Amino acid sequence: MEFLAEHSPELLPGRRNLGPASAADLAPHATTIVALTFGDDEQGRGVVLAGDRRATMGHMIASREIEKVFPADDYSAVGIAGSAGLAVELVRLFQLELEHYEKIEGSLLSLDGKANRLATMIRANLPLAMQGLAVVPLFAGYDLDRGTGRLFSFDVTGGRYEEHEHHSVGSGSVFARGSLKKLWSPGLDAAGAVAVAVEALYDAADDDSATGGPDTVRRIWPVVTTVTAAGYARVDDDALASVVEQIVAARRGHAGGGRA
Repeated sequence: MEFLAEHSPELLPGRRNLGPASAADLAPHATTIVALTFGDDEQGRGVVLAGDRRATMGHMIASREIEKVFPADDYSAVGIAGSAGLAVELVRLFQLELEHYEKIEGSLLSLDGKANRLATMIRANLPLAMQGLAVVPLFAGYDLDRGTGRLFSFDVTGGRYEEHEHHSVGSGSVFARGSLKKLWSPGLDAAGAVAVAVEALYDAADDDSATGGPDTVRRIWPVVTTVTAAGYARVDDDALASVVEQIVAARRGHAGGGRA
């Protein structure tokens, strides 16, 4: 980052001059990420971070299989909402910086340090955000010092905010957040937290056209990850298919969202 800033600053996110026109409708947008904490002192604590698979471009579906949740390092993950191309590039730079820090210092950056660094990178993208190319990630990780999972949200100016229990970002976040409020409870185990995350995305897709629900025909499931003391892990598709089947079965006769 420092080398590029000195020799070719125009290559850094946020330093590119796109002119006065808005490019927001020309780039695919990633939408709806949910995150929630789970566990207790006996079974261990952690976080779930999940995202749907749809990217939109204006009124069109640009992709049905985009991935919006990535490992940042062994003990943290980041989900992206906003301009997909810039967001993926920002995540790759973030991963590189964390890996570089670990190699130079011989230790992991603290979870607060990671969140602060990501906030700085988002702030650098503000000129493009003002043209409609905003990047708003959701960051989650396991705090090795505190022994618990933590969540962080951001705004386009780089503001960093720690969230508690659960949070959601993206176009379907209003609907997902309402679902999380009803479904989340203290002491959830990992499997229960995964089910809550998938159901929140299901509810978001039910009301937000830019959020893609589970596609049982194409066998496309959300990307769902967990971060615990054991590290980052992605939930496999077979497990997600079973969760989706249970949700669909429970919703039969209760299409409005009521529980069976």
